[in-house]
Amino acid sequence: MHEEIKLTQYAHGAGCGCKIAPQVLDEILKSNSVQNTFDELMVGNGTRDDAAVYRLSPTDALIATTDFFTPIVNDPVIFGKVAAANAISDVYAMGGRPLLALAILGWPVDKLPAALAQQVLEGARSICSEAGIPLAGGHSIDSPEPIFGLSVNGMVKTKHLKQNNRAQEGDLLLLTKPLGVGVLATAAKRDLITAEDEELLYRQLIQLNSIGADLGLSDAVHAMTDVTGFGLSGHLIEMAEGSGLSAVLEYTRIPKLEAAKKYLRQNVIPDATYRNWKSYHQKIAFEASVDAMESFQLLQDPQTNGGLLIAVSPDGLAEVRQILEEKEYSAFTEPIGKLVPAAEKTVIYL
Repeated sequence: MHEEIKLTQYAHGAGCGCKIAPQVLDEILKSNSVQNTFDELMVGNGTRDDAAVYRLSPTDALIATTDFFTPIVNDPVIFGKVAAANAISDVYAMGGRPLLALAILGWPVDKLPAALAQQVLEGARSICSEAGIPLAGGHSIDSPEPIFGLSVNGMVKTKHLKQNNRAQEGDLLLLTKPLGVGVLATAAKRDLITAEDEELLYRQLIQLNSIGADLGLSDAVHAMTDVTGFGLSGHLIEMAEGSGLSAVLEYTRIPKLEAAKKYLRQNVIPDATYRNWKSYHQKIAFEASVDAMESFQLLQDPQTNGGLLIAVSPDGLAEVRQILEEKEYSAFTEPIGKLVPAAEKTVIYL
C-alpha cells in the first residue's frame, strides 16, 4: 500500500546508531548536585547498566527500562518489531523476565500517513505477544522524525540479577549474535542490499534475547549486557572498566555476519562506526595479526538488538553451554575472549 515510502529516508540516524556518542553522553550525565539516596534502588545512574532495578522485597526486584530510536528499516511492521525486541532486550540483559510494555511513538503526521504508524504498533504488539507480555498503553507526539520504542517493566529474583560491572578476573566472554547488522542496515538504506541479505538482517533484528532470562538463573554468569549502538568494543569497555578489569579477545573467534563483509568492500560503513571509534579508540589495542580495516569496521559497528555479551566463570562454562545449546544457540558456545587484570588498554584484540 505504501511501498514507495521509505521510513529510513525520514530519519538522520538508523536504529541504535542514532544513540548519542559515549563521550557526549558522559557530559550530559555529569552532575554536581547532591543526589538523594534511595535504599531500595539497586541499580540506577551510578552504573552503565541496561536498566534500572528497584528492590520490592528481599527476594524480588522490579526492572524498568526505556528504549526508542528512528527507523532502521523501511518496512513499518518490521520497524515496530525491531524496536520492541530491542527495548525488551534490556530486561533480558539483567537476567529478568518482562511483565508489560508501554509504547513511545513520535510521528511526523504532516509527512507520513497515520496508517504506517498503525503498522509500526502492530509489529510491536506481535513481538510483545511473543515475549508473553501486553502492550498496555503508551504516549505519542507529533515529531519531525519517526521515532518508536517501548518502556518495559520486568521482574527478577534479586539473587539472579545480572549487571554489566560484576565480571571477575578470569571470566570467559561469550556473544550470542554475530556482528554486522549496522553494515547490513546501511546497505539497505543505500539500496545496495540483496533480498537474501535483507531477510537475514530482519531475522537477527527481531530475534528476542529471551535467553538472558535463562542465563540469569546461572550463578556461573557473573556479568551480562546487550551489545547495541556503541558496538562490541563500546559495551565491552563498559563491562571491563566497570569491573576494574581489561579484556583480551581473539578476533577470529568473534561471530560476524559473513554477508556484511561484501558490503564493507563497497565501503558501506555506518556513520556511527566513526563516532564510536572517536569516542573510545584510545582504550583499544590491536595486535599486528588482526585485519585492521575489517576489525575497525565490525568491532565498532552499531548493533540494534544485538547479542548478549556474557562473562562466565571458567568452572561454569559447561553449564552455560548446556543452557545455550538447549535454546538453539549452539553456534555461540565458544568463548571469544576473557577478562584479565586491568592493563594500560581496556580491550586488546589478538
